Amino acid sequence: MPEIKDPENTILIELKGGTVTIELLPDVAPKHSERMKELARAGAYDNVCFHRVIEGFMAQTGDVEHGDMEDGFDIRRAGTGSSDLPDLPAEFSRLPHDRGTLGAARSQNPNSANSQFFINFKENSFLNGQYTVYGRVIDGMEHVDALARGEPPANPDRMISVKVAADA
Repeated sequence: MPEIKDPENTILIELKGGTVTIELLPDVAPKHSERMKELARAGAYDNVCFHRVIEGFMAQTGDVEHGDMEDGFDIRRAGTGSSDLPDLPAEFSRLPHDRGTLGAARSQNPNSANSQFFINFKENSFLNGQYTVYGRVIDGMEHVDALARGEPPANPDRMISVKVAADA
């Protein structure tokens, strides 16, 4: 178990292989960090699939509208939705999209991030300054590496539960 310095700004994502611990960066991206905690506390991320997992690039999840793997789940719709909360303004920084960083997924509009996010498998410098970085994996990256690949995966993995460490 990693040392958690700030439980209020640490996210625990339970995957089938184990726990992924993410340190949020509220000093860099306060609105995105707060949104992730709000959705986690509401249980919105629980059971949501990884709908886009590209080898050598990233794993994307967080479609709380269409990504829940219960009741009429249709993988073809996963990735097209968001939460019922307003979209977030971009919080671009100088932080690079390194391996294990958490980025805000969005449409072509830089101010369209909402609930979806991705975890980088490797350094993706071409994303720098174009997508908000608001966290980093501090433990459990091997579980992210083990996710089923595909756009979408034939048998997508899911986030069993997502919690703020202060509440766990």
